[in-house]
Amino acid sequence: MSDKQPGSKLAQVPFPECEQPDKGSSGASSGVDKQGGTENSPEEAKRNDAGSKARERQERFKALQARAKYAAERNLKETAAETQRLATDPSLLSSLSRKHAFASHNLLKADTEAAGEDFERKRAWDWTVDESERWDKRMEKKQHHRDDVAFQDYTQDARKVYKRQLREMQPDLEGYEREKMAAIEKAAANGDLEIVETNDGEMIAVDKNGSFYSTADSVGFTENKPDRAAVDKLVSDLRKAEEVRLKKRRDRRGDDDADVTYINEKNKQFNQKLARFYNKYTTEIRDSFERGTMI
Repeated sequence: MSDKQPGSKLAQVPFPECEQPDKGSSGASSGVDKQGGTENSPEEAKRNDAGSKARERQERFKALQARAKYAAERNLKETAAETQRLATDPSLLSSLSRKHAFASHNLLKADTEAAGEDFERKRAWDWTVDESERWDKRMEKKQHHRDDVAFQDYTQDARKVYKRQLREMQPDLEGYEREKMAAIEKAAANGDLEIVETNDGEMIAVDKNGSFYSTADSVGFTENKPDRAAVDKLVSDLRKAEEVRLKKRRDRRGDDDADVTYINEKNKQFNQKLARFYNKYTTEIRDSFERGTMI
């Protein structure tokens, strides 16, 4: 009995205490699970955001790599094309294209004549009447310029210069219209002009006392003051004409500032012929000799 009573007490007393830690432990474990469940969801979201950002960065990096590769290939092609353009003489290309055009023209003409057809009539099929007339007019004008290129006298030379300046001149029509309207309004305000409307509805200005329109005795043009741009253009044209005159004079007399590399006139002509063909290859070498950097 003595052995059973302590055993029963021990079996009865610690049983609730053993149950209590189990409940507590189970509650703690469940609390940890719940807490762990609540803590795992933000971490998973963060990991997902980090993964998506990493994928976006990788995609952008791949796109940048592709753009860099495309740019490098494009630059390489452009560099090769530029090198080829610099290595090719443009005058040689124009000469070859001109020779090719002449050869094609002569071949077509020979084939047409061999077939017994009219070459000019066959060529005219590819052009309209207006285009043909414009082309003939252009060819006639070019031929006239070729015939007129030789020096005849100073009057004809001055006429050619005047014609060239007229072709290069660009009139300011808008400024002219503004000044014209301002002058008409000023004259109408002073009473020199009368604005009359015709039956067709057109407005015309009538010079009542004959003082508005210029005549041989008019001196009103002396009060005109050109703007700064027109004066600068006139000065630049005069300087250009002076430079052309001096250049022609130097060409006639020879370039006095150039280095003397000849012993007589015949040797000078021979050196000029060599310079025309080989200066583009020997310029850098001669400059290096003059600088003292030639090895």
